[in-house]
Amino acid sequence: MIMHMMDWNLYRKQVLDGVGQLGKLSPDTVKGYATLGGAGAKTGHLDEKTRELIAVAVAITLRCDGCITVHTQAAERAGATKEELAEALGVAISVNAGAGLVYSTRAMDAYASLAEA
Repeated sequence: MIMHMMDWNLYRKQVLDGVGQLGKLSPDTVKGYATLGGAGAKTGHLDEKTRELIAVAVAITLRCDGCITVHTQAAERAGATKEELAEALGVAISVNAGAGLVYSTRAMDAYASLAEA
């Protein structure tokens, strides 16, 4: 039996239920979000699987568990394999490491400016 970090299926249901409740209180907010989410599909430049793999990669960058569970399911339903998901996540890990490296130069620059103060 595989032990999971959390019950992702239950959590996804809770997130979607919560969004539904928010939609009742603030329908234009949720409609606006849905419009943004569907905008890429209308251009037709990327297929659904690619868009969802990008979404999962962005989700780990943002550390959004709700986004992870919703978009992982959508990627799988769009035909993404475990290997394709791992590759997309590898890209996200690399870019996040690159951002850390680039921002490290900012910290070094801030330190250097102390000598000038």
